[in-house]
Amino acid sequence: MVMVRAIVRPERADEVLAGLLEAGYPAVTKVSVYGRGKQRGLRVGQVTYDELPKELLLSVIKDKDKDFVVKTIMERAKSEGEGAYGDGKIFVSPVFEAYTISSGVKEESSEE
Repeated sequence: MVMVRAIVRPERADEVLAGLLEAGYPAVTKVSVYGRGKQRGLRVGQVTYDELPKELLLSVIKDKDKDFVVKTIMERAKSEGEGAYGDGKIFVSPVFEAYTISSGVKEESSEE
């Protein structure tokens, strides 16, 4: 299993969630976050916004589905046209095991 963490623009989060749901990946955790990327914030006139609002989407999926899920997120999160700075970032990390609290069932990454 892998955890896909996507940091996206708030106005694109619902589009990403809809795309994942349509593709058969409904299990997502959404968290409002603030941060900045390589562009170090945003300057408007004399005001600099060091930290910008973003949405963090977390999903644990089977290894074999990783490329499809990442592609879906990228397509839905990207700004119109060629995209823009601040569209977001996707991180993929291994998950060795997961537990369902209500049932106590343990899922291991080798169970695909």
